[in-house]
Amino acid sequence: MVDRVIDCQDVTKVYHMGDMEVQALRGVTCHVERGEFVAIIGPSGSGKSTLMNIIGCLDQSTAGSYRLDGIEVRDMDEDDLAIIRNQKIGFVFQSFNLLPRVPAWKQVALPLIYAGESDRRDRAVAALQSVGLGDRVGHRPNELSGGQMQRVAIARALVTNPAILLADEPTGNLDSKSGTEVMNIIKRLNGEEGITIILVTHDSNVAAQAQRVIRIFDGRAYDYDMKTGESIGLKVATPIA
Repeated sequence: MVDRVIDCQDVTKVYHMGDMEVQALRGVTCHVERGEFVAIIGPSGSGKSTLMNIIGCLDQSTAGSYRLDGIEVRDMDEDDLAIIRNQKIGFVFQSFNLLPRVPAWKQVALPLIYAGESDRRDRAVAALQSVGLGDRVGHRPNELSGGQMQRVAIARALVTNPAILLADEPTGNLDSKSGTEVMNIIKRLNGEEGITIILVTHDSNVAAQAQRVIRIFDGRAYDYDMKTGESIGLKVATPIA
């Protein structure tokens, strides 16, 4: 039986800007199975960010069904969505989103504080060790490199043991060496630890490291299997280079 952690069925999103109606997503149907590493790629204005926000429970669809880890989330209120975001999703952003004067272990412990969990320091340190920062637990962001700050962000995303890791342009602010290190961590988390990864990017070289690509084009989704080189379902709008 297929174990889908993400299941979008005919998802649409319409924004109203005065008298104008903008259809950002046009009936997107896609899924991510538990343990998969999937990249979402698309040009600016394609609907990529809109889909990411819906998957991350940062926004809700206008119509259609979205189930996260078997739970229908479309009609949840803000309190329920906040709980889902804290417990089910680990977020990694391009800009790191670290507090400037807070040491690494406290950055990582923040989701545990919001969840009212105990043993926060021990769990935060363990998460930092898992991304190779066991010797940086007391360092503040201004004492860390860009790659190290992104690894702190990854540790923070993992500390609650979420169902998925949602990474939004995780290498976008990094040099090539640091970007490669971060991608190696993400691939290890997927390959060795079985964590479900959804990575949003505009970079075809980054997307090519995933098992499967969901390309967004004009608000529609196209699946592309990176192992077989074949499209899945709808024809791919533009093949990955």
